[in-house]
Amino acid sequence: MSNYQLTAVIFVLLALVGLAQLLGYVFVKLRQPKVVGEILAGVVLGPALLGRLPFVEHVVSTARHNTQILSFVYWLGLLLLMFVSGAEVQQLFGRGERRTVSWLVIVGTGIPFLLGLIFAPHLITPSLAGPHGNRASLIIILAVGVAVTSVPVVSKIFADLKILDTRFARLILGVAVLEDIVLWLALAIATSIAAKSHLRPWQMSLHLLVTVAYFGLGLTVVPRLVKRINTARWNALARHSPTGYAIAVLLAYCAIAGALDVNLVFAAFLAGFALVHRKRRIFEDSIDAISKVSFAFFIPVYFAIVGLKLDLIRGVSLPMMVIFIVGTCAVKMASVALAGRFAGFRGLELINLGITTNARGGPGIVLASVAFDAGIISSKFYTTLVVAAVLTSQLAGA
Repeated sequence: MSNYQLTAVIFVLLALVGLAQLLGYVFVKLRQPKVVGEILAGVVLGPALLGRLPFVEHVVSTARHNTQILSFVYWLGLLLLMFVSGAEVQQLFGRGERRTVSWLVIVGTGIPFLLGLIFAPHLITPSLAGPHGNRASLIIILAVGVAVTSVPVVSKIFADLKILDTRFARLILGVAVLEDIVLWLALAIATSIAAKSHLRPWQMSLHLLVTVAYFGLGLTVVPRLVKRINTARWNALARHSPTGYAIAVLLAYCAIAGALDVNLVFAAFLAGFALVHRKRRIFEDSIDAISKVSFAFFIPVYFAIVGLKLDLIRGVSLPMMVIFIVGTCAVKMASVALAGRFAGFRGLELINLGITTNARGGPGIVLASVAFDAGIISSKFYTTLVVAAVLTSQLAGA
C-alpha cells in the first residue's frame, strides 16, 4: 500500500469518526438514539451527499479499493459491539419475574417469529435475495427481522427516563435479553445455511449441529469454566492485566469459532457473556475501559460504515420499506400487547410495552450487516432493515 493510499484510508476514518461523533452528539441533544447520527455520518459521506463531490468521491473510492484496513476496523467494531452487548446482557440477566417474562417472550416474541416463518415463504421475491441467499436462510432472516428487540436502545431509554430500577424496566430488559439470545442463534443458523448451501445434506446437518452446540455450550458450560479460570491462582494475566485478559478471552472465543467455521460475531457475544460474573465484578473496570475505547472509535466507525454501505440512489425500494416496516411493527406490537394482557398489564402500559419492545436498534442493524455481508440479502433489503431499525428506535425514544 502506497503512502497516498494509506493517507486516503486515514482521511476516511477521520471523517467517519468525526462525523459520527458530531452527529451522534446532535441526536443525543435532540433526545434521539445516538446510533442514528452515527449511521447518518456514513450516509453524509456516501454517494447520496458529499460523495457527489469529486474530491470526496476520489478519496473514498481510493480508501474502499484498499479494503483491508476499512474492513478490519468495521469487523473489529462489530466484534467489540457484540462483546460489550454480551457483557451487558449477562449483567441484566435476572431470575425475578419469571412468569411475566416467560409470557412476554413466548407470546410477544414467539408469535412474530412463527408468523415470520409461516408467511416468509409466500413473501420472498428475487429482490430480497443476495448472491448467496437461499430460501431457508431468507426465511430465517425475515422471521428474525420481525421479532428482534434492542437491549442497548431500551436500556438507554429507561436510563434517560430514570426508570431503570422499576419492575416495568426489569421485565422489558429481561424479555429483550432472552429474545437476543434466541434470535442470535437463529441468525447463526441462517448464516451457516447460506455459507454451506453447496454441501451435502449430512454435511450441512453436521455444520448446523456444530453451530448450535457452540452456542449452547457458550451459554451454559463454558461460562462456568471461564469463571474458574478467571480466579485461578496461576492466572497471572487476569490479576495483573485484566483488560488484556478480557481481550484475550474475546480473541480466544473468536479463534475457536473460526476453527469450527462458526460466525465470529456470535463468538464475540458469547465471550462477553462468559466473562462477566453478576456477583463478583472482577472485570467490571476492564469491560468499562474496553467499552469506552470501543464507543469512542470502533463502534461509531462500524455504524458509520453501515451508513456508507447504504445505496440511497439505486438500493432503495419504497414499497418494500413501507410494507416491511408497517407489517413487522403491527405484528410485533400486537403480539406484545397480547402477551402483556396475559402477564397482567392493562391500558397505557400495553402501549408502552409494545413501543419499547418494537425498538430494533443495534441488533436490527447487526442483523442487516451480518446478513448482507454473508450475501443472504440484497442491497435493497439491507437498506430496508437498517431504516426499520432506525425508525423503530426513534419511535421508542420519542
